[in-house]
Amino acid sequence: MKFSKFFLVALGSILLVSCNNDDNDTAVEAGAYEKGIFILNEGSSGQGSVSFLSDDLTSFTQDVHGTVNPGDLFGKYVQSMFFNGDYAYIIAGGSNKINVVNRKTFKLVAKIETGLSRPRYGVVKDGKAYVVNANTYSYENPTSGNTDDYIAVINLTTNSVESTIPLNATGNRIVLENGKLYVSEPYNNTDILVVNPATNTLETPINVGSDADAMEVNNGFLYVMRSPYGAASEIVKVKLSDASTSSVVFPSELDGAKNLDIYENKIYYTAGTSVYAMNLTATSASTTPILTYSSTSEYGVMYGFAVNNGRIFVADGGDFTANCKAYVYSLTGSLQKEVTVGVGPNGFYFNN
Repeated sequence: MKFSKFFLVALGSILLVSCNNDDNDTAVEAGAYEKGIFILNEGSSGQGSVSFLSDDLTSFTQDVHGTVNPGDLFGKYVQSMFFNGDYAYIIAGGSNKINVVNRKTFKLVAKIETGLSRPRYGVVKDGKAYVVNANTYSYENPTSGNTDDYIAVINLTTNSVESTIPLNATGNRIVLENGKLYVSEPYNNTDILVVNPATNTLETPINVGSDADAMEVNNGFLYVMRSPYGAASEIVKVKLSDASTSSVVFPSELDGAKNLDIYENKIYYTAGTSVYAMNLTATSASTTPILTYSSTSEYGVMYGFAVNNGRIFVADGGDFTANCKAYVYSLTGSLQKEVTVGVGPNGFYFNN
């Protein structure tokens, strides 16, 4: 799940109802998926799914994989997606596999099912994918598995894991910048891990403080959202050339802030059911919301979030047992589209 691998296992033990097809589905002809937004739906104890909304917001398919590949089991806890050339790679962390599909037709091409252990997020560099694996973490025994996470190095020509990079720590999100991999280490740790893919080794980590997870890179800087329990949230700005840091500490009304996206020289972030923005050069955080939506979800508020193509995208996790809602807003907060997606929508991926 998006919150953490801890929350993934916890909810996995209590959620029993999987997603159903929605009456609002609009058929999208084969090959039309190249211009639009994929919305990943985690699922509960059943299969996850992927929804598709066209760029012009007129065509929508709730379960793309089921539509194009009927009868194929997609996998539990669909976690994230990354692209490489003509292909999209969808990580199903609860089934230890990655589905490889044609990004224009969503036709299944291959499955990567060995060498993975609770895969989370991935990036691509020079024909290889680097996928963080949560490995042996157990909700029942939370002191185990905290230092055995690893990166699976996948040859995208053969779709096979060719090696692994031990992280000797927990790991979650991963970004690529200037030939280096940066991995968030949000669980009781204070560092961003730095991996050199040329040597498959760890370099000196960057200390940013505890509970840091959401990350974005922009013009040689890494922006990291921190939301430590019982303390102020903040965005840490890391100059990657020398690992120096500065931060914008949030006021108390933004406690528990999460999510972070950068679009057109602005940082967009969320707190509660509201979206905010500030300039990249700002020294204080805006407390004036761009938009606020209504939610009754205990754990799924702003479960999916992105800013792209002049729009703000928000998904709500609901109760993680029934189909959920995703919303599209203008950059000024006007609602443009509402769709019913699958269970636990956790992310937006743009296929342009």
